[in-house]
Amino acid sequence: MKATITDIRGVGPSTARALEAQGLGTVDALATAEVGKVCAVQGFAEARAVEVIAAAAALLAAAERPEAKESSDEPSPAEEQAPESKEEKSEKKKKKDKKAKKKKDKRKKKDKKKKK
Repeated sequence: MKATITDIRGVGPSTARALEAQGLGTVDALATAEVGKVCAVQGFAEARAVEVIAAAAALLAAAERPEAKESSDEPSPAEEQAPESKEEKSEKKKKKDKKAKKKKDKRKKKDKKKKK
């Protein structure tokens, strides 16, 4: 069974139609597309375009491997390249903010020592 662009996580029927309108209606076309062309599709910023292109390329590569199985407990390459969930993004942001605060506090402490 040949993979379709809706096999890519985050690409549903509506997004697939928008991609098709730009000539990116197949996994092959999407995997080899330039970021700018994908960004021209409504709802695609550069980061999402890069992720979807990478996921399409991974899906294409997986489909071409002879040992590729139809059903597997392991996530597909497209799922591995899929955008992060809101929870994952939130957790990442919290960690980044905490790290930035720690760095800022360390700088303040260092500046305070210099003033003395």
